[in-house]
Amino acid sequence: MDCKDCQALILVPAWELAQGIHRLVLTLSEHMNVTCHACIGGTNVHEDIKFLQAGAQVVIGTPGRIYDMLKRSAFCAEHIKMFVLDEADELLSRRYNEQIYDILTTLPRNIQVMVLSATIPSDLLEFTTKFMNDPIKVLIKREERTLDGIRQFYANVEREEWKLDTLYDLLDGLTITQTIIFCNTNRKIDLLTEKLRTRNLTVSALHSNMDIKQRNDVIKEFLTGVSRILIRTDTVGSNIDIAQVSLVINYDLPINRENYVHRIGRSGAFGRKGVAINFITNDEQQTLKNIEQYYNTKIEELPLNIADLI
Repeated sequence: MDCKDCQALILVPAWELAQGIHRLVLTLSEHMNVTCHACIGGTNVHEDIKFLQAGAQVVIGTPGRIYDMLKRSAFCAEHIKMFVLDEADELLSRRYNEQIYDILTTLPRNIQVMVLSATIPSDLLEFTTKFMNDPIKVLIKREERTLDGIRQFYANVEREEWKLDTLYDLLDGLTITQTIIFCNTNRKIDLLTEKLRTRNLTVSALHSNMDIKQRNDVIKEFLTGVSRILIRTDTVGSNIDIAQVSLVINYDLPINRENYVHRIGRSGAFGRKGVAINFITNDEQQTLKNIEQYYNTKIEELPLNIADLI
């Protein structure tokens, strides 16, 4: 603890995830005198440099900003003991691959490297071969990825245009705590946000057309309870952990089945009980069955007493 230089470097693919981990580290280290800072693109570079030079033992950030800080010598890499790649499948995609390798060349050789990923693509395997010495592998079976305590249901609305009325009926019958609704397009998010606000529901929207300040404001609203419903896509960072989230609604089934667990996991993080509800049309019945088979899980028909389960 005497050394104030960076000792743990955590890379993530999205700024929302960086901020979430930053909040978690601050909570865990509250009585440990550990300093922490999150570096993300789109924010003030000079502010980052000031915080880092003052001393941050844990640094979390996106690849572009972290690499920029290292090039500027904003923090010293020689005391780093742990290097973590969170959501490594995304980090090692073509978008970030080069930056990750550039960052690695600046780090000490004998450091602990941790690679966390929901999937194991070829890029990730190549990375572990090149940069990890005889790593210990902790692999979770596909059918075990759904978190304990999450009840999964589906509502067959038959046709796409009937989803909205089904959502109205569902929300009218519930005491709304913190709820996340997933859609696949920004246009649909804007439409849902507008429609739900006309029913006097406190709703926030989060999608890729927003800049970082706008997204930050939306997440702050949801974290503080100013809004009770967050409508979002998969493209703005998968990990926004809010302790009060008990319900996730897939207004649209995910395009990528791997995102299913990322989505419904929001309702069951840290061992909490949660409920996930999937809206499907007649044309999507087979897609839902494919998700069930892929994860070896059971998604039941939505019961009439759903309010008693949330």
